[in-house]
Amino acid sequence: MKKQMLCFLFISFFVASSYAQLRQNFYQSTCPNVESIVRSAVAKKFQQTFVTAPGTLRLFFHDCFVRGCDASVFLTNANAEKDHHDDLSLAGDGFDTVIQAKAAVDSNPNCRNKVSCADILALATRDVVALTGGPSYKVELGRRDGRISTRKSVQHKLPHAEFNLNQLNTMFASHGLSQTDMIALSGAHTLGFSHCNQFSKRIYSKAGIDPNLNRKYALELRQMCPVNVDPRIAINMDPTTPQTFDNAYYKNLQQGKGLFTSDQVLFTDTRSRPTVNLFASNNNAFNQAFVSAITKLGRVGVLTGNQGEIRRDCSRVN
Repeated sequence: MKKQMLCFLFISFFVASSYAQLRQNFYQSTCPNVESIVRSAVAKKFQQTFVTAPGTLRLFFHDCFVRGCDASVFLTNANAEKDHHDDLSLAGDGFDTVIQAKAAVDSNPNCRNKVSCADILALATRDVVALTGGPSYKVELGRRDGRISTRKSVQHKLPHAEFNLNQLNTMFASHGLSQTDMIALSGAHTLGFSHCNQFSKRIYSKAGIDPNLNRKYALELRQMCPVNVDPRIAINMDPTTPQTFDNAYYKNLQQGKGLFTSDQVLFTDTRSRPTVNLFASNNNAFNQAFVSAITKLGRVGVLTGNQGEIRRDCSRVN
């Protein structure tokens, strides 16, 4: 037991010391305009397609939860994590947002090959949240890019649509995130879409429609997702304001309109319901909790100092 405790304390110290090296002005002397360069590139991409926003936000979450925030999700090889079935639905526009922002940064002679893909993803994530009406916030920088990306590393690392509260809390706690952080980050489902096969059991099971699902909403979902129709049909996660980063997600949960079981359980489980009710009634409380949670998410498993590298091309190691 003593050995295990010492090991845990060492890991905790190592993790804390890694993210302690992150700071908001990390590129002040090497690439002082990095934030405005990235913001401009992201805004340009966002004007081309709205999918830029949910695609980039989801990409950041998937990257950080698998190997830490090290841009490993971008790497291309014969066994890359982006090819795992849990990552196949990641939007190409999310990847393209970072690739375009990286190109914009590297087109500045002072900045070329000085800013990591991991940091550009973190900045782009902040920018798409702001572009869709959400809070703007300071981003800690100084991450390095990882050199390893394997399909196997994705296994059991990402939450699934049918998770209950215990499963969600356990997975988020493994990354130092609290239940409140988890509920706040789940609010990102106010943007973007899912596919019929991710929730079809809730509307077509032998037992009938999931009783926790609003019946009128369920019948609407059946119309959009008929049986034996392409399971890749896209359905908005937020049926009310799908293109605005706001607290409508929590109001939807109060009405039984959480698309996934893992969404609706936040309201049906009495342990998490008070937080849902708070965020539903107070958009400012949600925004503050989201900023706190995504800042903590951005510290997960980071490489700093001499660890990793700064990739010249986000899709391959140097």
